[in-house]
Amino acid sequence: MPEINPLEQRCISVVRGLAMDAPQAANSGHQGTAMALAPLAHVLWTRVMAYDPEAPDWPDRDRFVLSAGHASILQYSMLHLMGYPLTMDDLKAFRQWGSATPGHPEAGHTAGIEVTTGPLGQGFGNAVGMALAERNLRGRLGDGFIDHHTWVIASDGDLMEGISHEAASLAGAQGLGRLTVVYDDNHITIDGATEIALRDDAPARFAAYGWEVIELGEAGDDLDAIEAALKASKVDEARPTLMVLRTRVGSPSPTWEDNPKAHGNPFDEATIAETKRVMGLPPEETFFVPDDVANFYRNAAAARAATHAEWTERTASADTEARRAFEAAWSARPAGDIVAGLPTFGPDDSPATRVASQQVIDALAPISPSLFVGSADLSGNTGTKLAGAEFQSAATPSGMAMHYGVREHAMAAASVGMALHGGIWPVGGTFLVFSDYARPSVRLAALSKARVVFVWSHDSVGVGEDGPTHQPVEQVMALRTIPGLCVFRPADGNETAAAWATAAKIDGPVAMILSRQGTPTLTGTADLAVDGVANGAYVLVDPDDAQVVLAGTGTEVAVAVEAAETLAAEGITARVVSMPSWERFEAAGAEYRASVLPKGLPVVSVEAGVTLGWHRWADVPLGIDRFGASAPGATVLDRLGINPAAVADAARALLDDR
Repeated sequence: MPEINPLEQRCISVVRGLAMDAPQAANSGHQGTAMALAPLAHVLWTRVMAYDPEAPDWPDRDRFVLSAGHASILQYSMLHLMGYPLTMDDLKAFRQWGSATPGHPEAGHTAGIEVTTGPLGQGFGNAVGMALAERNLRGRLGDGFIDHHTWVIASDGDLMEGISHEAASLAGAQGLGRLTVVYDDNHITIDGATEIALRDDAPARFAAYGWEVIELGEAGDDLDAIEAALKASKVDEARPTLMVLRTRVGSPSPTWEDNPKAHGNPFDEATIAETKRVMGLPPEETFFVPDDVANFYRNAAAARAATHAEWTERTASADTEARRAFEAAWSARPAGDIVAGLPTFGPDDSPATRVASQQVIDALAPISPSLFVGSADLSGNTGTKLAGAEFQSAATPSGMAMHYGVREHAMAAASVGMALHGGIWPVGGTFLVFSDYARPSVRLAALSKARVVFVWSHDSVGVGEDGPTHQPVEQVMALRTIPGLCVFRPADGNETAAAWATAAKIDGPVAMILSRQGTPTLTGTADLAVDGVANGAYVLVDPDDAQVVLAGTGTEVAVAVEAAETLAAEGITARVVSMPSWERFEAAGAEYRASVLPKGLPVVSVEAGVTLGWHRWADVPLGIDRFGASAPGATVLDRLGINPAAVADAARALLDDR
């Protein structure tokens, strides 16, 4: 191996020292992988990546994703050394309450962190989305505005998780040549050597996916070889690249190198001192960064940031129309009056809400240049077709429609990556029952406030003949438990349009829950839905001196309206409340909630799903606390008690009890 410049070797040793000191101070963390990958990180930040520590959100920076998020101290150390707003005190507060250095990287929490990683494979999937976003924006706006690369460090755990297989297959099919994944092939898992559970030929597998594969072998400490491979991976623009790098966990510890225990157990003081002596660092000093190392890294960062200055000069001299197009795309927000441009539905219309949603998406597209719509092989079924749009591919990089194939995991993770990249408002559709496949990505979308719209149609046992495997009953309630996810289940076409209008303004992910079956346009929604849906719930039928409230979501609001009409014929007055979004209703405040659901007025709720959670709003919740059955959708709904008669019966019984 060629000799390393002594100063650069000292820099790498300092990074390794920080990787030991922070977990030791926290008595928690993963130093072994961070130590092994210090040379790779050094090369990426000093010789390869384009970034600017003084402008961490510069749009055309290279994106770096640490999919192996357990090695977060490596990324934090590099961010500090390169001059990002991350102090030495932040490193010393590693994994502590309120620190800027949490256990795994969190987007939006720490400057320079692009995506929230930790659950293995998720960062890999996010990076595929980032590469898609880069290509799409470059195709639409030109390489004067967008022209960068996405770099990923992935572990054996990332490549074992199923989501990475989906995402790798998608990236290969799409020919994402601006994506490089470095596979840290350290042969270590928590339980022991990878061979106890892993026999894959990763290079052959990725080659079969359509990737370029560069095998570096035992080059974990060879800076020039790493640099050459990283730069070579940028040459082939037709294929993503997997770079396989053999490293030694815990290197260069005389005691713990290649030992599985080095993965997640902080070294004790004696082991750290021993390793620092081997590296030529003062063993008694912690968080040691000498001036020559600090200066080297800051100078390297300044050189890498030169591309930002060039970009600023180039884009400033672009013509006005090009700059406006960039600004409109980068905002990823609809322009102008959203509501005025959306369709309305009248009494003669009875579309399924998935059909209404398709019309809304088509209406949004002309005023939303960054609306990027796809599905997991269900474009027509879920209303995520985007009429007239080209499909995204290497041949049509500006295409705003996407064929994800049967890859719900990858679609969800890639959508999060696109949103966090910037300049894209991604929409991904599949059946609600398969939201379980996407859930880990949805959870991370909420944690990182990624502006993704997850469209989930076929929202109840109304799916019908496909039976209980395809009939969701617990999924809506399960999604409501995710903090930061706004769930909409609109009652008709007008509520669907209003939900989209609200979603466009939300700084975070949205779940759009839509019906397979048609549903009538309800009287009053044309006038009330815009404000009512924005507030999460509203009064749809409001008789004088109401005796009971019938509350529902989705297509069951029509059931509640019919039940109210039945009760009215008997002299029982019922207020009907539509509750399309619990999250928005909660945010509307106590005074507004009391105006919709007055204290002391009994409430019967109806929703074609589990009743868990409904006692928060209702005295008597009607729902489906079992799996469905294979039969026509209307039959299943009726047999399981989602009908006007059951709602009216529940209201009578409740009033009798009172």
